[in-house]
Amino acid sequence: MGFTASFRGEYDPIEIASRDQVQALQLQRMKWSIAHAYDNVAHYRRKCEAAGVHPQDFRELADLAKFPFTTKQDLRETYPFGMFAVPMNKVVRIHASSGTTGRPTVVGYTRNDIDMWSDVMARSIYAAGGRASDMVHNAYGYGLFTGGLGMHYGAERLGCAVVPMSGGNSEKQVQLIMDFKPDIICATPSYMLALAEEFERQGLDPAQTSLRIGLFGAEPWTNEMRREIETRFRMDAIDVYGLSEVLGPGVAVECIDTKDGPHIWEDHFYPEIIDPVTGEVLPDGELGELVFTTLSKEALPVIRYRTRDLTRLLPGTARPMMRRLDKICGRSDDMLIIRGVNVFPTQIEELILKHAQLAPHYVLEVSREQHLDRLEVLVEPKPEFAQADEAARARAAAELQHHIKSYIGISAQVRVVAPGSIERSVGKAKRVIDKRKK
Repeated sequence: MGFTASFRGEYDPIEIASRDQVQALQLQRMKWSIAHAYDNVAHYRRKCEAAGVHPQDFRELADLAKFPFTTKQDLRETYPFGMFAVPMNKVVRIHASSGTTGRPTVVGYTRNDIDMWSDVMARSIYAAGGRASDMVHNAYGYGLFTGGLGMHYGAERLGCAVVPMSGGNSEKQVQLIMDFKPDIICATPSYMLALAEEFERQGLDPAQTSLRIGLFGAEPWTNEMRREIETRFRMDAIDVYGLSEVLGPGVAVECIDTKDGPHIWEDHFYPEIIDPVTGEVLPDGELGELVFTTLSKEALPVIRYRTRDLTRLLPGTARPMMRRLDKICGRSDDMLIIRGVNVFPTQIEELILKHAQLAPHYVLEVSREQHLDRLEVLVEPKPEFAQADEAARARAAAELQHHIKSYIGISAQVRVVAPGSIERSVGKAKRVIDKRKK
């Protein structure tokens, strides 16, 4: 489904460089980045010494596999600024993760880092179909979360007018979208569906807004959710990928001409796919954990950062020399193991979104009874089925329960609950309540 006219062309010449040119630039920049981290981050230097590897051992791109991984734990152990590679008088911005447990991961940016971030975000918005004449309604959260300011600076760099709405206050969001008539919206996909509900609550048709493009990220989402957003808003829903430890939004983005997975800006971020258990580098096309090495970041260079996101590397299409990410199918660290079966929330979400009567508002509750795991899926009905009788709800629950058993291979209890009873999130949706940990 496409609602916006085709936007060909590129924002930056590197987007149409040859693969040889891209790899030559990667090699040059990676030599600098590894040496920069080794020379200026004592924690990473100790890891290299323990692994018996030195920056001089890096001579070709394949040599990256010799170097140790960086993990979220490294950032927590060196909290707050121990992974910074520049003195604090060179740092102009500090962000931190939105993690709910333990210490947050803290990231810093130099002036050059902010300029690079603005450039790759402008490049991302351009590839998504945005142009300087557009107005951008930014519903990502501002503050320590990187989403709001990352999108903001990129949109301004492109030349767009930005409405810095931030997250929450859905009633006001709807009013400003109707009054200001923006062309582009940036938000988490789960919050975009919450906005659709708010439009309908006010008696407005979300398909009749001025919005033609949405840039959505910060949480895994399925193609079924994309179709739901695109159908309800009559817009192109574009996947933008990023994470705070590597930069923020703008590491990769889908191109509006193809919408077939985010193209990685490989001149700044070098991707690998590894086996999440052994750490072995896997060939392109195989499913595994995504790992990134930053090639140009000054304040916080990260070498082989384990994102925990599970995906594949695919050949480029709209940007042929930049590889693509397949849809993120889950995370290696929030995968649920239920009675020996690996389960990702997105697998269940996909089944929910295929059901004509069920809304994409759900939560998975995992508990343990008499030493056996128990999964309960709480899901809301779509508004048009909100008044369905108990028998109809029971049939919908039984059908979803059957599909979970058939397609995923686990038994689950499904309850269709009252509309609005599942908490809405203005940022990343909380999909799992694992009571076993308590």
